[in-house]
This record gives sequence, structure tokens and C-alpha cells, in this order.
Amino acid sequence: MLDAYSAETLARVQFAFTVSFHIIFPAFSIGLASYLAVLNALWLRTRDETYFVLFNYWKKIFAVAFGMGVVSGVVMSYQFGTNWAAFSDKAGPVVGPLMAYEVLSAFFLEAGFLGIMLFGRRRVGDGLHMFATAMVAFGTLLSATWILSVNSWMQTPQGFAMNDVGQFIPVDWWAIVFSPSFPYRLLHMVLAAYLTTALVVGAVGALHLLRDRQDRPSRRMFSMAMWMLAVVTPLQIVAGDFHGINTLEHQPAKVMAMEGHFDSHENGAPLILFGIPNQAEKRVDYAIQIPKLSSLILKHNLNAPLDGLDTIPDEDEPPVAIVFFSFRIMVALGFAMLGLGLWGLWARYRRRLYDAPMLHRAALVMGPTGFIAVLAGWITTEVGRQPFTVYGLLRTSDSLAPVAAPAVATSLIAFIVVYFFVFGAGTYYILRMMGHAVVPESRDALRKEAPTRAAGTTPVAQYDARTKEPRHAGS
Repeated sequence: MLDAYSAETLARVQFAFTVSFHIIFPAFSIGLASYLAVLNALWLRTRDETYFVLFNYWKKIFAVAFGMGVVSGVVMSYQFGTNWAAFSDKAGPVVGPLMAYEVLSAFFLEAGFLGIMLFGRRRVGDGLHMFATAMVAFGTLLSATWILSVNSWMQTPQGFAMNDVGQFIPVDWWAIVFSPSFPYRLLHMVLAAYLTTALVVGAVGALHLLRDRQDRPSRRMFSMAMWMLAVVTPLQIVAGDFHGINTLEHQPAKVMAMEGHFDSHENGAPLILFGIPNQAEKRVDYAIQIPKLSSLILKHNLNAPLDGLDTIPDEDEPPVAIVFFSFRIMVALGFAMLGLGLWGLWARYRRRLYDAPMLHRAALVMGPTGFIAVLAGWITTEVGRQPFTVYGLLRTSDSLAPVAAPAVATSLIAFIVVYFFVFGAGTYYILRMMGHAVVPESRDALRKEAPTRAAGTTPVAQYDARTKEPRHAGS
């Protein structure tokens, strides 16, 4: 079945498959780590047992999601040395150090403090435990910063020179790290992670409220999630608008594909709400559109001219249909999140936030939409960059290693089988954990989370019933 596809197509599908699996877990763990830090801080400040219970409930889910994110990310790095070795050779002097910084700073920070956050409260005290929890949250944000810096440089490259063998050589690291699209991408992704987590937390809270409206921890988590949606979703819409304007400046072909503008418009471009892009005929079939609204959104002027794909060579056009539809999925889900957040505010105003089963059911249905929106956003970004890996400078076809299509097909099939088995089981386990009621844990149970003795420590004295004297274990 895969014999008809080229090595390039299969390699692109393989990387898209693995990165799509991977991004789901960081999108959740970034927001969840910050949520855990907030819960722990509120517990220390108020000593309200509800925050303590919620922290212990969600930290277990975070541990599993974090581990799955690490494992799914490792595979991607190997593809840079196999399928995309030509890209690594040409862009490695710029991309390699940035990815190394992510491991040496962010990942080591997360991994170093993770054990303390999960098991160390009774061992190190509340103060150091809070510090460790904050460092895990900061590490996830720092990791996103480095990865978005790498991707942003590939989207809007600067601060480099080319050597005699065609490699990108760093000249100005500040310009490389802080490329023109970097702040917009970072803000957009971090807010997306927070919204993704808020939707999951809200869905879990809604599930338990449908079972028991008086459950205090479920009330608290649902209330916090609804506040997050109401506050962050409008910020995300504004951030998305700024991101779109920045993309229009630096990657106009991507925006043309997103908007479905095959033709240029000299006196205001319409906003195409829906249609079916026909790239062969250079038009959008069955288009439903609002005149001049696209110019208003992108240039804040109803009559502003907008170029179309007729100004772009055919060989430089991205796949319009994929970008067109993925962008609309992302935007539609964003406005659905805004609607849910406003619904939550209205229910709160009427003092029916915990007594609104229709709202709870809607929140439950919306639970996975954050992941879908993140995937749609990344598809828009990455497919819209095509046919380049380094935008405008290095084509995807020139980034491929000399690999045979059957070899790539074999590894792709292996990835599909292993990923669905391993991560399917992991996701099922996480869902099972979320389905369990939020039950307060006794302090004795918490003490038993960690071993009572570590290797190399002095044995604890025990009572010898025969001699009536204390003795050491093992004596």
C-alpha cells in the first residue's frame, strides 16, 4: 500500500505522526505543571485541605503525562539523524545548540526537581517542596521557550551566514534565539497549553459534579478551570491576531493559504468562512464569504489591498486545502472555548455554577478540544511553511537523507504499531485515573509514598525481644 509513495512523502508523514503524538503531552504538562504550582501555593497560604487533595490528585496524572511526553520526544531527535540527515548537516550549527540548551537547562531542571515534587514533601519540608514544584513548572516553560525558538528560527531565519559547503553558520545568537516570530509563537503556544489544561481540568470536574454536585474538590477544580477559560481565551484570540499579522509580514504565502486567497484583492479582501479549496483551478469552490473582512482583520482597514497566491510561484505554494481547513478548525474551537468560558461566567453570576448540568455536559464534551486545537495550529504552522524546512532558504526535498522508500515505510509502520500500543495504553491509564473520584489521602498514606530507608543510611535501631535491648536491623 505504501509502495506508491516517495521517500520524502513517507518521511514527512512519519515525522508528522511522531510530532503529533508528542505535542499532545507537552501541551498538557506545561499547563498542568503551572496548575500544580498554583495549587501547592494556595495550600501553603490558606491551609485549605481542598487544595492539598487536588494537588495530590493531579500530580499523579502529571507524572504519567510527563513520562509519556519524554518518551515520545526522544524518537523525534533520531529522525534528524536518519530521515533528515541533510537538514541536520546544513542547519545543525544553528539548530543543534538550541536543542542542546533545551536538554541541559529545561529538561534537567524538570527531571531534577520532579522526584522532590512527587515524593519529597515529607522529606524536605513545605518550603523546599514548593520551590521544587515551581522549578518543575518553570522548567516546562523554559523547555517550550527553547523549542519554540528553534521552530521560530526555521520559520523566520535570521542571524546566520552561509559557509562554503552550504551550512547555516550562527553569526548573532541573540538574533537567532529572538527571531521575528518567536515572541508571538511562544505566547500563542503557552496560552494554548494553559487552555488545554483548563479544558481537561474542567472536564474532569464536570464529570464528578454530574455524579455528585456537592463534591468539594470537584467544585473547586471546575471553578478554577472556568475562570481560566474566561480570562485566557480572550487573551489567546488577541495573541492570535498579532501572530497572524506577524505571519503576514514574514510568511505571506502561509496567510494566503489560510485565507484561501488565490487571487489578489486591490480594494479589500473577503473573509472566506467556508469553502473547498481547488488548488488545481486556483479557486475556492462553494465559498461562503464576508466582503472585505479579511483586510479588516489582517490590516485593520476594510479597503486595504491583500496579495494572493497568484503572486507566488506554483512551486513555492503550500498545500492550500490542509492549511485552509486546519486553520478554521483551530479558530472555530477557539471561539467555542470563549463561549464555554462566558457560559461559565453567566452561571457563576446566577450562582448556578455547580448546579448547571448542561454546562457540565458541555465542559465534558469540550475536554479534548484543546488538544485538537493545538494539533490544528501546528498543522497550520508546519504545512503552511512548505515547501521549505528553513523558510525561503532550504527546501524540504533538499533536507531529506538518501534513504529508500521501503526503509522509511517499514519504520513508519513500526512507529504506528508501537505508538498506538504504548501511548494508547498510557492514555487509557490517564483516563482511568481521571475517572476516579477525588478522595482525600490520609497523612499516613502520604508518608508511605517514599521508602523509609535509602541505601547507605544508618540502620534504624529496633527492639530485641530476647535480650530486652535495642539492636540494629541485620545484626
